[in-house]
Amino acid sequence: MTRPDHPASAAVSDDALFGPEAADYARHRPGLPDAAVHLLASTQHGVPAPVLLDLGTGTGQVPRALLPVLHRMVHIDLVDVNRSMLEAARAILEPVRGACTVDVFTGAAHDFAPAAPGRAPTLITCCRSFHWMARPEVLSMANRVAAPHAVVAIMGDGSLWTHGADWTADLRELIQSYLGEDRRAGTGGTYAGPGRSYEDDLADSAFSEVTEHSFPVSRAWAPEDVIGYLRTTSFARPALFSGRYHEFEAAALQLLQDHASGGVLKEKRGVHGAARASPRR
Repeated sequence: MTRPDHPASAAVSDDALFGPEAADYARHRPGLPDAAVHLLASTQHGVPAPVLLDLGTGTGQVPRALLPVLHRMVHIDLVDVNRSMLEAARAILEPVRGACTVDVFTGAAHDFAPAAPGRAPTLITCCRSFHWMARPEVLSMANRVAAPHAVVAIMGDGSLWTHGADWTADLRELIQSYLGEDRRAGTGGTYAGPGRSYEDDLADSAFSEVTEHSFPVSRAWAPEDVIGYLRTTSFARPALFSGRYHEFEAAALQLLQDHASGGVLKEKRGVHGAARASPRR
């Protein structure tokens, strides 16, 4: 069964940022590497009734990938500041969740509290979203709600903005020609990057026993899929372009088609990082 989402916290439901792009997000954001999915599932060996808490869930890619592998999962809590994303996640999970129950919480990750007792998460995941959060407060919340010996996994794989291929470099220059040199982020600001590493955040938390894992990532993009992906990003979403988005999209599509070999643009990365830690209790 699924349950109504909790009211938004003071952080409010940020539909202004990604609400209109929820469908594109579900369609065009890359999934997790299989090796990362199986690593997450392996942390639950010996756990009779795994419970997942997915922070910054977006459209639910992490639980969607885990459900077919971790058949024993009994409950999932989805947390996001964006109500439209949570609605998309709930719809994506409904056909595959089986007997697993799902709750959704609209609000800031550090404000999360379980809807019912007896559902302490045994696995807490945060994929491509930890940099948006109040990180020490999130880890303190995780320590409050987690089951004994729970695992926290923080994952990320960069973005096409940071990728070093010729086609991504030219695409980044095109975006900058419309929006300025600084990478845009949020509803009106620019992205400065975390002030300290995730490893330092974990070291200062109850989850200080950290193991890092890296996975090679290789993707083949169609130009049209890159355009769809850009609509889901904080650095090239349509609202940033002040009425010039269709002009930008046409220019970007032509650039990508010119770079594509056989209709394909290749992305290869050496790292898909995952930091996992067990609480110090």
